[in-house]
Amino acid sequence: MRKRLIAVIGAGRATAREKALAREVGRLVARRGAAIICGGLGGVMEAACAGAEEEDGISVGLLPNETLAGACPSLSIALTTGLGEARNYLVATSAEGVIAVGGALGTLSELAFAIKKRLPVATLRSWPLDPERLPDDALVFEAPTPEEAVEYVFLQIAAKRDGRGA
Repeated sequence: MRKRLIAVIGAGRATAREKALAREVGRLVARRGAAIICGGLGGVMEAACAGAEEEDGISVGLLPNETLAGACPSLSIALTTGLGEARNYLVATSAEGVIAVGGALGTLSELAFAIKKRLPVATLRSWPLDPERLPDDALVFEAPTPEEAVEYVFLQIAAKRDGRGA
């Protein structure tokens, strides 16, 4: 059976708090048997992969360059794309759900791609998203904790699968 794939997105340069949140997200996603997909570099991405690794989980990194330079050491699978920031589209839309922790402009672009695809999105200390500017059927939740972010995404994925969701 194919593993569920959850994108964990956030800045390559993150605060200690953001890294701690991302590490916990990585642990929780792996405990649920899902794999992580991310941009494969430092900061939030590295912390989420490290958390998944602690739980014997799998993480996939889509690297911006054509080399492994800068790849985080905890990645299970590192894919060189040569796409630069265009890889953000693949990170966001290859997943069944997205969890954003902190983030810079790359994270904002990934959030937009995920929302346009109608994926469930949970944010933790990330970009504030104005509900009035989002599509009516957007599945976006500003989560106060990693546990609530992961729970929201998995509940929304199950609802979609069962025909109860958008």
